[in-house]
Amino acid sequence: MYAQLIEQQKPTLANMLYQMRNKTLREAFVDFHSMQHRLEHVAMVRGVEYINDSMACNVNSVWFALEKINNKNVTWIAGGQVKKSDFTSLRPLVEEKVKNIICLGLNNKPIISAFGDMGKFIVETTTAEQAVSIAYSVAQDGEIVILSPGCPSFDLFESYQDRGDQFKSAVFEL
Repeated sequence: MYAQLIEQQKPTLANMLYQMRNKTLREAFVDFHSMQHRLEHVAMVRGVEYINDSMACNVNSVWFALEKINNKNVTWIAGGQVKKSDFTSLRPLVEEKVKNIICLGLNNKPIISAFGDMGKFIVETTTAEQAVSIAYSVAQDGEIVILSPGCPSFDLFESYQDRGDQFKSAVFEL
């Protein structure tokens, strides 16, 4: 008897939880601000949005970032201390959304070999200032520039925070 009563109440209870969760989530996101270095909006410059995703130190994090972006004209700043990262899993997203790839690291061969045959503009840099300057010159109104490296930062920077801070400083200097 109790089991039958519980079965009858499941849809109602589930519906109540669903409605409460959605209302609570909506209210929580009204004042939501992203955390530093994870899909952090930095600035709009000349109609181009700059996003700091320096915390993305692996390919899966980059996949999430690119998947989340609803723009087909992205300038992607990638690279760092590449270890055994397999960037080829990003090829479908890069084909669909990425227009330019700016490598920011000392060893960019894995990135270049993963995407070099796709007809994308690819350039190598060794400073955040260079990367942002090139991004500024190639990105156009309505596009996005994202620093989402997919690698640890220790080849050129002290940490992912340092990399993200240098990126933001370079953007603010535009």
